[in-house]
Amino acid sequence: MFEVTIIKSFSAAHSLFTAEGDSEKLHGHNFKVEVTVVAPSLNRNGLLMDFRDLKKHLNDVLDKMDHRHLNDLDCFAGRNPSAEHIAQQIGHELAGKLKGAPVRLSRVKVWESRDAFVSYIPEE
Repeated sequence: MFEVTIIKSFSAAHSLFTAEGDSEKLHGHNFKVEVTVVAPSLNRNGLLMDFRDLKKHLNDVLDKMDHRHLNDLDCFAGRNPSAEHIAQQIGHELAGKLKGAPVRLSRVKVWESRDAFVSYIPEE
């Protein structure tokens, strides 16, 4: 099995509802996003997937969130824009862009800070 991983970042603001039902104040993050795709074999050029292609797909997804108030986006309507939901949303959109490619999305990590991240692993 081979893996290709890329890392990109974006900046955005959100306010969250905590487990206690309280609302956090509006705040922002410089999110780091790490995306991994996998496949059992390489193409005829010895590549799993060209980094440029994966970066373009991820940029297309992140451009919708970059420098935005995430609570205002349709994709988070009725959902807490938590790091978990951000990772899931990125995963769903990216998986759609990878349909027909010989790779599958393995994992999306979203880092809210240097030392805190969540992972979304799509079901196969």
